[in-house]
Amino acid sequence: QVQLVESGGGLVQAGGSLRLSCAASRTTFSIRAMGWFRQAPGKQRELVASIISGTNTNYADNVKGRFAISRDDAKNTVHLQMSGLKPEDTAVYLCYAEEMKGPYDPWYSWGQGTQVTVAS
Repeated sequence: QVQLVESGGGLVQAGGSLRLSCAASRTTFSIRAMGWFRQAPGKQRELVASIISGTNTNYADNVKGRFAISRDDAKNTVHLQMSGLKPEDTAVYLCYAEEMKGPYDPWYSWGQGTQVTVAS
């Protein structure tokens, strides 16, 4: 496993922006995918965005066009730039990393999460 630490959460007004960062404890070159889940109280955990390479990204439909994920392997970090935030984006955002221990054996590491609150 790799240790992951998120930062950048906070309280913003609707329409505002936040930039989340996730720092890994070691090089991310060997990590196949990194991304962000979010979980709000009483709701199922949702995959927000993931990235394998600079152009190989995936977004949930309800954030596409507003959020942008990027990874900087030189700095062992992944970022999530969030714009046009809505109250429904309020959640704990958790960074994850996927490593392949075998062709059918993915290994997931998780950060503790950072709170994002969007005022209505």
